[in-house]
Amino acid sequence: MSAARLLAALVALSAFLPALPAQAGTPELPDRIAAAWRTDHVSVDERLRATMPASELARIRTAIRTAGLPVYVALVPQSPYLRASGYDLPTLLHARIGEPGVYIVAVVYDNYWSDNAQLFRPAGLRGRDLSSVRADDKQDSDVVDERPAPQIVRTIQQASTAYDGRPLPQVPAADLEPQRSDGGLSVTDKEDRSAYVGLGVGGVLGFALVLFLGLRRRRPAKRVRRERGDGSPPIEAWDVELKADDKIKQAERALVRLDKRNNKSTKQLDQRDDAYRRLDAARTLRADQPEDLLAAAGALVLARQAERVASGAELQPPCFFNPTHNPGTTTVDWEDEVEVPACQSCVSVIRRGRTPIGLRVWSKSGLLGHDRKQVPYWTLDPEDNPMVATGFGALSDDLPERIAVR
Repeated sequence: MSAARLLAALVALSAFLPALPAQAGTPELPDRIAAAWRTDHVSVDERLRATMPASELARIRTAIRTAGLPVYVALVPQSPYLRASGYDLPTLLHARIGEPGVYIVAVVYDNYWSDNAQLFRPAGLRGRDLSSVRADDKQDSDVVDERPAPQIVRTIQQASTAYDGRPLPQVPAADLEPQRSDGGLSVTDKEDRSAYVGLGVGGVLGFALVLFLGLRRRRPAKRVRRERGDGSPPIEAWDVELKADDKIKQAERALVRLDKRNNKSTKQLDQRDDAYRRLDAARTLRADQPEDLLAAAGALVLARQAERVASGAELQPPCFFNPTHNPGTTTVDWEDEVEVPACQSCVSVIRRGRTPIGLRVWSKSGLLGHDRKQVPYWTLDPEDNPMVATGFGALSDDLPERIAVR
């Protein structure tokens, strides 16, 4: 009897073991997409294939053929992996494929689509940034999001414009959101619109006053800057300022798309309020401190978060060491047993036992404070700046509130 039981156990074990390697060896999402792209530049997740209309895929393939540059498109459903690392996915895919071109990841949230795209150029080729073309595209926020093809096709057109300067075509009428009359607005929507109009008028008047006073104060300072030469802010500040302004425009378009949605759920209304809170704080930083590197980096972080929240994606903290990097998707140990979020680039430096260079700003030094040198931002006094105190929101998610009460 015992021998029979032993034989049955061995048979059952031999049937179970072959299945183990397949489960343990399931490739991650970037590897699955990259493998599919080696045979077809349009990858459709197996969970979407049964419901994906052939007409949508046909439009995408037609746009790829006329793009003038290599295009890689992946259509995937929302997942925990994307909520944590979706921002980095185009970069991870480019690292696996290794070819220049535009990499587009289109994600479906509930019943609407949002795409994340990056344009990778051959070395030495000049052109515009894809984000800059998107920011200047006045029809971008009006493209429908219930189907994947309209947004993907528009992104391909924007990438082509950034790549070789070709004119950006008009969006077909069928791909645009229908215009709604005032009669189609609910009482709540009308109240919200009135509130936003009032805030907008107040914001414009406030910005004009701040700009006027700022220009009056800055006129003598311009002569001082030319005289002291090497005392100017780091050149990186200009790049951060441009990125912050572009991201603010992208967040505004994401909120426009969200505001246009009918029958918004309670969750979507909360997301809208949170996104506006972060966007308003970003605008405040850019208006009040237009040439300050810390303020520009804070505006970039807040606008990036506003765009994600308005698009229905999960909020991500910034990289503590350099908030202009990709979001902090991994937690690492830092000084005094404090854990901080960091991007993959800074994580790799930390794991080698080194300290990331981080975001560096000018600081006064010397006996009388006349000398200036660049130092990591986290070495500054946290009492003097909310970005330093919160690690740009990496240490505590109350940066918008701190900016509002300054």
